[in-house]
Amino acid sequence: MKTPAKKTTRGCPICGKPPVEKYRPFCSKRCADVDLNRWLTGAYAIPVVADEDEDGEPPSEPTPG
Repeated sequence: MKTPAKKTTRGCPICGKPPVEKYRPFCSKRCADVDLNRWLTGAYAIPVVADEDEDGEPPSEPTPG
């Protein structure tokens, strides 16, 4: 007999308090706004590495025309 899967509840990603359904996964509007501000200011930016061209050189900047 299988046991029912337990729903794991994680805390607010900003402060760790239990989430509130209205602001889920956050605990409050404040924490949701803190997260939004981090996205908008680039705090959650993903680092990017430039690819090389076929000749092994990094891509050149486009020339103004």
